[in-house]
Amino acid sequence: MSRTTEDKGAAFRALHAGEPFVIPNPWDAGSARVLAALGFGALATTSSGFAFTLGRLDGGATLDEVVAHVEALARATDLPLSVDLEHGHGADPGVAITRVAEAGAVGASIEDWDGAQLYDLDEAVERVAAAVAAARALGFPFAFTARAENHIRGNPDLDDTITRLQAFAAAGADVLYAPGLHTLEEIRTVCGAVAKPVNVLARPNLTFAELAAAGAQRVSVGGSLTWTAVHAFADAATAIRDRGDFSQLGASPPLNDWFARS
Repeated sequence: MSRTTEDKGAAFRALHAGEPFVIPNPWDAGSARVLAALGFGALATTSSGFAFTLGRLDGGATLDEVVAHVEALARATDLPLSVDLEHGHGADPGVAITRVAEAGAVGASIEDWDGAQLYDLDEAVERVAAAVAAARALGFPFAFTARAENHIRGNPDLDDTITRLQAFAAAGADVLYAPGLHTLEEIRTVCGAVAKPVNVLARPNLTFAELAAAGAQRVSVGGSLTWTAVHAFADAATAIRDRGDFSQLGASPPLNDWFARS
């Protein structure tokens, strides 16, 4: 593991300028190393998956805990790492960006939702501008993603989503993200309305090829890989509890091989 932060930042920027790509979301250092060994080119944290590792619901982690998590993931692999900062965990967006960058991240996202309500557009743009200013002051390439949460926060108005994303792009955001998009038509409409790369949240009923054809530059999975693992764990544990059935227990995966390659 010898890549510098500047190298990682440049590689992450290059991914956004090349072919569409998948950025999976590990929930801990072990899952990060498996994803690196499987050949993915970059990783992003998952706020819900990380909160689960703490025994909490999404939104339950503090900024200090997120920073420690970023340090662990950045040590675990040599891949560019982007961070789901939610609304900044109570800190100014610029402070939150600086802290995770110092911990080893080369990208991060900030939401326009404070945990209770959407920020009005002017305040949301001011927060994006603060995050952009902090990212530009780092001295290495750092891809800032601005998130429009309105579509999943009680205002599923696609025009409002587009208005917010266009304003965030004008304020300097490098990547745009609206996690509430569900259909190819919505994705195509949003991607066609903005000039910056768009991150799209994967859906089980849509393939990567379909999302890329609709305009997605980056496809993330959020907490879904975490929940895939948790469901398998809970199903096996339930079978043991209810029937004394151990048939769902798995053999050890090829960790020596995976970790050697990551």
